[in-house]
Amino acid sequence: MGAGEPSLSTPPAAVSVGDSALPTERVAAAYRRIAAVDRPEVWITLRPEHEVAAEAAAVERRLADGEALALAGVLVAVKDNIDVAGLPTTAACPEFAYTATTTAAAIERLIAAGALVLGKTNLDQFATGLVGTRSPYGAVRNAHDPALISGGSSSGSAVAVALGLVDIGIGTDTAGSGRVPAALHGIVGIKASLGIIPVHGVVPACADYDAVTVFAADLDRAVAVAAVMSGPEPRDPRSRSWPADVRLAAPAAPRIAIPRTADLVALSEPYRDAFTRTVAAMADSGAKLEEVDISGLLEAALLLYDGAIVAERYAAVGAFLATRPAGADPTVAAIIESAGATSGPGFADDLNTLALARAAAVALLDGFDALLLPTTTEHPSIAAVQADPITINRRLGTYTNFCNLLDMAAIAIPGAPTAAGAPFGVMLVTPAFADQVAVDLAARLLGIDTAPLLVGRGVELAVFGAHLRGQPLHWQLEQIGARFAGEIYTTDAYRLTALDTTPAKPGLVRHGDGLGAPILGELFLVAEAGLGSFLAALPAPMALTSIELSDGRSVIGFACTYDAAITATDITSYGGWKAYLARQ
Repeated sequence: MGAGEPSLSTPPAAVSVGDSALPTERVAAAYRRIAAVDRPEVWITLRPEHEVAAEAAAVERRLADGEALALAGVLVAVKDNIDVAGLPTTAACPEFAYTATTTAAAIERLIAAGALVLGKTNLDQFATGLVGTRSPYGAVRNAHDPALISGGSSSGSAVAVALGLVDIGIGTDTAGSGRVPAALHGIVGIKASLGIIPVHGVVPACADYDAVTVFAADLDRAVAVAAVMSGPEPRDPRSRSWPADVRLAAPAAPRIAIPRTADLVALSEPYRDAFTRTVAAMADSGAKLEEVDISGLLEAALLLYDGAIVAERYAAVGAFLATRPAGADPTVAAIIESAGATSGPGFADDLNTLALARAAAVALLDGFDALLLPTTTEHPSIAAVQADPITINRRLGTYTNFCNLLDMAAIAIPGAPTAAGAPFGVMLVTPAFADQVAVDLAARLLGIDTAPLLVGRGVELAVFGAHLRGQPLHWQLEQIGARFAGEIYTTDAYRLTALDTTPAKPGLVRHGDGLGAPILGELFLVAEAGLGSFLAALPAPMALTSIELSDGRSVIGFACTYDAAITATDITSYGGWKAYLARQ
C-alpha cells in the first residue's frame, strides 16, 4: 500500500465542501481533490476546470431564476463509451476515437437537471472485461489498495466515486460492469431493467443486453440519478417504459431467495464468510429467506461469452478490430475476433436456449420478492489478473453475467465487510421492472428507514378500513406492490359507519361540508393496473370515488354506497377505523 493511500476501511472522501455549497464551489473543490489524489489513469478526458466552472455558473443562474433542478451541482464522471457532445469517445482505444456531436440521452437528462460532467473515464476496452486492467490508458487501480484491481469494465467511473472525486459515476453493464466495481469499492451500483435507462449514444458491446448504470456512495443519490435518466427515448429502439402493473414497493415481510451452499463454491473464503453474515443481517431485518437452486441461472450466464451470443460483440466492433489497430488490447481483441466465427444457426439456437432459461428463472423465483447474491467472487490483484487475464475475469462474472441475458434488474450494495475489513458486495436481483422492490430491499439491508423512489408513476389511493396497514385486507395492497405514502385526513364532509361485512370494514360517505368530521386514513401509491384490479374485484357495498382531503387535494379512495351507510352504526366520533376497533 503506497504512502498516503487510505486503508481498506477508509470510507469515500467527500467530493466537496458539501451538497449545500454553490455549484461553482463544488467544482473548484473537486478539481483540488483530483489534483491531490493524483490518479491520472481514472480519466481518459478530464475537462478543463474553467469550462466546467462556466457551466456551474450557468446552473447557479438557472437556480436564481427560480428553476427547479433536481441535480443542481451534482458532479458526474462518464464512462468513455458514452457520448458527450464536444468530447472524444474512445471506448479505451485511441484509434477508435471520434468527437461526439450529440450527447447520449441519459447524460442529456442529467445535464438538463443541473448535473455537471467533469470528464470521460477509463474502462476495459470496448466494455469487454470485469477487471479494469484492459486499457492502453493504464490499469485503473483500486481506490482503497492500488495493488488490487478496480473491477471493470466501468473502472474509472467507479473509482472516481470511491475516491470522492465526483458524486456520480455513469457506467455501462452487459456482464456485470456496473456492479462488480461497486462491490470492490463498497459503493452502490444500479443496473436497472433493460431499456429503462436508454442506451442511445452508447458504443454497443452486446446491443440487446447493454445497460447504462449509476455508481454513488449512497443509495439515495444513486436512485435519484437513475430516476432522472429513466424513461423511453425515441432515438433508442430498445428503450422501455415502466409497465402499468409495475410494483411500487416491497412487502413488509419480504420473501427472499438465496443460493444453496453448492452454488457458492466460486466464492473465496473471505467472501463466503462475509456473505453468510450479510444473509444473517437480512434475516434479522425480518425478511423470510429460503435457499433455491440457482445452477440454471449460472449455466445461462455462460452463454454470454461461451455461446453464440458473443457474436453481438463482433457485430459492434469486430470489423474495426480486424484492421489491427495498435491500441487494441490483446485479450479484448482475441475475445471479439473469435466471435466472428459464430454461425447463424448457432445464434438462433442460443436465443432459444435463453428463452427457455428466462422461463425457468421466472418459475424459480415465483413467490419471491428478490434473489440475494454475492456480487462477485473475490478481489484479485492487478498482477494476478495480468498473469491470468481470462480465468480470473470469467470467475468475477459468475453471479452477474446472467442478469441481462435473462432480463432481470439488479442493485449492488455493500454487504458485511470481510473479516479483514475489506469491502464486500451483494446484489438484490429481481425480474424485469421490479426495480423498486430491489431498491426497497437494498434500503432494508443498509438500515435506511425510508427507501428512495425510483419509479415515478402511479395513482394515489386512500384507504380507511380493512386495507389499512395491520388490517385483514392489507395483503391485497402488498400483492400489487402498493407503496405507503403517509397518513391522511378527509375534510369534515365525511361520516364513517361500521358495516356488517366479513371481514369487518367501515363505510365512508360524503354528507356535505361541516356535516361530518375529519376521518383518519392512509394513502398509498398504486400502479394503474393495480387500481383497475381493485375496481374490478370490488364487492358491494364498497366503491371507489374521489375523496377530498384536509390539505385540499382530491384522491381516489374507498367509500361505500349511501343505502348501506344509513343502516349501519355511525362511528364518526371515533375519527377513524383503528380508533373504533381499539375501543371494541
